[in-house]
Amino acid sequence: MRAIKDRLKNDFNVSVAEVGNQDVWQSLHIGISAVSPDKPYMDGLMAKVVDAIDRMNLAEIVDYKIEILSMSSDNY
Repeated sequence: MRAIKDRLKNDFNVSVAEVGNQDVWQSLHIGISAVSPDKPYMDGLMAKVVDAIDRMNLAEIVDYKIEILSMSSDNY
């Protein structure tokens, strides 16, 4: 977990936290967050983060979900 977390934080300036299955050996659920007013930028950033995790070959990605929230009703 630490290697994945440190690389993502350094390479993409995102926040990373273990969010589930913390007591299950060889299982890792992480949450990754970032803030930007630019939705297309966020789409690209999150795609790059998922790709980077896959290329690290430190863990197998079984499933993932990207959710982008807008805090203003006039955006997107």
